[in-house]
Amino acid sequence: MLAERIESWFDEATQKGVKQGMQQGMQQGMQQGMQQGMQQGMQQGRVEGRFEGRAEGRVEGRVEGRVEGRLEGQANILSKQLRLRFGELPPEAVERLSRATQDELDAWGEAILSAPTLSAVFEASRR
Repeated sequence: MLAERIESWFDEATQKGVKQGMQQGMQQGMQQGMQQGMQQGMQQGRVEGRFEGRAEGRVEGRVEGRVEGRLEGQANILSKQLRLRFGELPPEAVERLSRATQDELDAWGEAILSAPTLSAVFEASRR
């Protein structure tokens, strides 16, 4: 009977130890899994963020390049038209054309058709 009782205590202690070991193992496993998951998620997020940032940067660069190219082209055409109509342009007029906004170029492009002088063309953007 004593042997059976000892064996019963041993079985209970073994079961309790196995249960505690499994609980500890699961907790440690979950903690390690969460840490690894967070690290992998952060790393993947950084990679995806860099990729998206580069893609957005390329798109923005293309758009800005196109806008600048259009402005420059429009300024060049207007400059040629002004030279043909009013003669050689003074440096101030060339400078104004080079830093003009889209709205200014549009206004000057329309004003050149009816303006009697070069200064009258540039006055059109102030109205």
